[in-house]
Amino acid sequence: MVTGSITSVGALFYSSSTNRYLFLLRNATSYSGTWGLVGGKTNLNETLGDTLKREVQEEIGYTITTEKIIPIDLFTSDNKQFKYNTYVIVVAEEFVPKLNSEHRGYCWCELSDVPRPIHPGVAGTMKVSEIQDKLNLIKDQDRKSTRLNSSHMSESRM
Repeated sequence: MVTGSITSVGALFYSSSTNRYLFLLRNATSYSGTWGLVGGKTNLNETLGDTLKREVQEEIGYTITTEKIIPIDLFTSDNKQFKYNTYVIVVAEEFVPKLNSEHRGYCWCELSDVPRPIHPGVAGTMKVSEIQDKLNLIKDQDRKSTRLNSSHMSESRM
C-alpha cells in the first residue's frame, strides 16, 4: 500500500424477501444528513473482508455469517490515493439495524425510491449503468435460486 493512501469498503444490504436495499442516514461530520451505506477505512494489515465485517458490526450491530457477499464496484481516485470497494450483501430478510453514533436513521427501499439527499459517492456509484446491471443480475439470480429451492422442497415433501 502506498504511504498516505486510504482504502475503504462499503456495503449495500439487499433483502431477497422484499427486494429492498438498506440505506443509512449519516450523523457523522462528513456529509451529515445524507443517506449512504455501511462502511469505513481499513486498518493496518486488515483485509477487505475483515474491514467489511468490522464496519458492519460497529455501525449496525449485524454479524455477517453465511450471506452472499458480492463485489460490485471499485472506485479509485484520480491520484490513486483513495480506493472504495463497494459490496452487496444479500440477506434473506430485512432486519432492524442497531445504529451507532455515525448514523441517526435507516430505511429499506427499492432502488427506484432511494432516499434523498444521497451521499455523493453513493450517488456516483448508483448512476453507473454497469452497477445497475449488476444489481439487477443479483436480483434475478436470487429469484431463480429461491424458485429452485422452493421446487426442491416441494419435491422432497412428496
